[in-house]
Amino acid sequence: MKNRVLYLLGCAAPPVVYADRAVREAQARGWDVCLGVTPTARDWLEGRLPELERLTGHPVRSAYRALGTPDVWPRADVVVVAPATLNTVNACALGIATTFVAGFTMEAIGKRIPLVVMPCVNSAYARHPQFGRSLETLREAGARVLYGPGGFVPNPPGQGRPEEYPWRLALAAAGQLAGAGADTGGDTGGDGGGDGTAGPAE
Repeated sequence: MKNRVLYLLGCAAPPVVYADRAVREAQARGWDVCLGVTPTARDWLEGRLPELERLTGHPVRSAYRALGTPDVWPRADVVVVAPATLNTVNACALGIATTFVAGFTMEAIGKRIPLVVMPCVNSAYARHPQFGRSLETLREAGARVLYGPGGFVPNPPGQGRPEEYPWRLALAAAGQLAGAGADTGGDTGGDGGGDGTAGPAE
């Protein structure tokens, strides 16, 4: 039986350096995992990209494919955006395709691909008024947002525990949503943990 395909899309928040843990856990749950990251997250993972590509069996993507070239990933059954920074959460809610991760997340909403978003922000970022509005917009668009009790709970700035980021909650939600999508694939060209201290450029 062919494994279900999970797109794990990570942003430049500290837990992204532990993305290999999430990949391994997802694989143990029967997923074929494709890893995508924002440009800054890719910089953080630069020395480990060959290892991550061997682990997943797919290229790690951080940019749109060139016009006219075939897609290098299989079609997605579920998309998980984690860790999702303030920048990416707001970009997706406002329809601003600042990165491949944000752009594909917005496409997933439009194509009704089952979508899980688990933020990683510190408590200072979490108090920005746009953040709450953006989370609600994503929920209204059909995303399963894991924030607060039963999801990611922010810590004060500088007190994050990225090694404790609750990947398992996002993967459990992905399992629940599996098989619920309609059009899939393609592209356009509560625990604490984490900190979400990355700046606006991802």
